[in-house]
Amino acid sequence: MSGVPRDEAGAAVVDFSMVSVLLLAIFLGVVQLGLALHARNTLIACAAEGARYGARADAVPGAAVRRTEELVSASLSPRYARSVTSRESMFDGVRVVEVRVVAPVPVLGLLGPDGSLDVVGRAFEEDQ
Repeated sequence: MSGVPRDEAGAAVVDFSMVSVLLLAIFLGVVQLGLALHARNTLIACAAEGARYGARADAVPGAAVRRTEELVSASLSPRYARSVTSRESMFDGVRVVEVRVVAPVPVLGLLGPDGSLDVVGRAFEEDQ
């Protein structure tokens, strides 16, 4: 006899199976969260850079949108650059260029979040 009671034989296999499924679910959730935060931060940086590019004194209309689409396509994927808009607005009496990017949330599995990321980048116009 090995010292393990006969009615507990095989319990370690069952315990390992249940705990490993739980740990795998937690791990995939953390990876999903990290992937979504990475995409959001990258989109914010691209929108802000596109707004700065469009706010230059010699910028032509639409330059901010084109630059943002290029950056998003190069950083993430072209499917994240499908909905990029730009407009001029006022912020505390100062004209700013505002670039808005609406992109899908990256999903790792079928149980991931559903929806979209909506980020905005702003920059003061140079020619005021």
